[in-house]
Amino acid sequence: QVQLVESGGGLVQFGGSLRLSCAASGNIFAIYTMAWYRQAPGKERQMVACVTNVGYTDYADSVKGRFTISTDNSGKTVYLQMNDLRFEDTAVYYCYRVQSGGVYWGQGTQVTVSS
Repeated sequence: QVQLVESGGGLVQFGGSLRLSCAASGNIFAIYTMAWYRQAPGKERQMVACVTNVGYTDYADSVKGRFTISTDNSGKTVYLQMNDLRFEDTAVYYCYRVQSGGVYWGQGTQVTVSS
C-alpha cells in the first residue's frame, strides 16, 4: 500500500502563485508515474501535469507555461508550482501515483483563486 498526503492548497489572488506538495509513503517502488489531477465543481477530474521516474513531464494545455511539476531526489515527493493563477484554476487538486502494484490517490487539497 501507498499513502499520499497533499499540502499547500489554499486561497490565492488572481495572478498569484501556490506550490502544492504530495508526499508518498509505504511500499514505494523506483519506477513510477506521479501526477496532479484537478476537479472543479460539476466537472470531470482532469490531469494537470505528470512526471515519471526518468523525468518525463507532460502538462494539460491550459496550464502549460504557468505550472511546473517536479519531484525530489527520492521520488517520494511531487510538487506542483502554480504561477499566474486564474479563476478557472479553482478546483480540488489530487495527487496520483501509479507503480507496480497499483494506482493511488491522495485525499485532495482545495485551491481557490479569488479576485
